Amino acid sequence: MGKENEQADSLECSLEEAFEQIEETISRLEDEDITLEDSFRAYQDGMKLLKYCNEKIDRVEKQVLKINEDGELDEF
Repeated sequence: MGKENEQADSLECSLEEAFEQIEETISRLEDEDITLEDSFRAYQDGMKLLKYCNEKIDRVEKQVLKINEDGELDEF
């Protein structure tokens, strides 16, 4: 399995790194020489990365909402 899959599974990469890996995955999918099997694998890796990003963004949004509701930090 690819680097994207490993990092999405371990949840140890930053959002920036995950977005870079998504861009790399898109580039691989756009390659005319990619095999059907490799395109399915790349698609699955990309979907795992997108899920990871969505979950991480949701966690951050909930933390910001909680902080704002508590009045502890009102920078936004």
